[in-house]
Amino acid sequence: MTLIGGWVAQRTGDRRHLVLGFAAGLMLGVVAFDLLPEALHQAPEEVHGVPQALLMFAAGFLAIHIVERAVAIHRGHEAEYAEHTHGQRPAQAHAHGHDHGRARSGVDGHQGVGLTAALALVGHSVMDGFAIGAAFQAGTTVGTVVAIAVVAHDFADGFNTYTITRLYGNNRRRALTLLAADALAPVTGAAITLLFTISEHLLGLYLGFFAGFLLYLATSDILPEAHSPHPSRTTLLCTLGGVGFMWLVIGLAG
Repeated sequence: MTLIGGWVAQRTGDRRHLVLGFAAGLMLGVVAFDLLPEALHQAPEEVHGVPQALLMFAAGFLAIHIVERAVAIHRGHEAEYAEHTHGQRPAQAHAHGHDHGRARSGVDGHQGVGLTAALALVGHSVMDGFAIGAAFQAGTTVGTVVAIAVVAHDFADGFNTYTITRLYGNNRRRALTLLAADALAPVTGAAITLLFTISEHLLGLYLGFFAGFLLYLATSDILPEAHSPHPSRTTLLCTLGGVGFMWLVIGLAG
């Protein structure tokens, strides 16, 4: 699915927003109907009146939010620096102005930024695979629905890995290499869980954390991306369809 996402990124059309909308619906469904109930079942102990699983859910949401905001602030400072360099010596101003112009044209000369973002997606895919392995330790039903959610999300991961790498001026070969690494990453993460057994309590905490992580990706990344170019009813219907499909899958699996 990651490779398909990268392939679509190279040949994208006006239908991509529908696929992303459906993927977000799948992710919302697995959080609401499976991950949180399972996390609460396995880690019901409370801390100051709140179940530990829900505290980890909030922690997972906030963790990815803080990371993304930190990256956004860093990029904002880089943009401000580029603006201020116009007041420097002519040679420096010309060089920075040239880079700034390239950024506005959609191709930034800072290839390292694209590589860092793509490698972060690869690392995230390792955790996706770990989540699948950990969920199967909790049971076949949980593992199956988590796998479906991760597969849906990996389409967006593959799409973004290729797009971000190319956006920052990296060549096609490097983008395809990172795409291949992103495709292998979930398999690696799942294989790691074969080496040990996670206790029921820790598993509940992890599932709660991953639920918050998944919810943030669905609501803050994938849904805005799906609706920004095409704020259509069809995209919303696809999201509702994804939620309904996950409800059906979990009902049949149970």
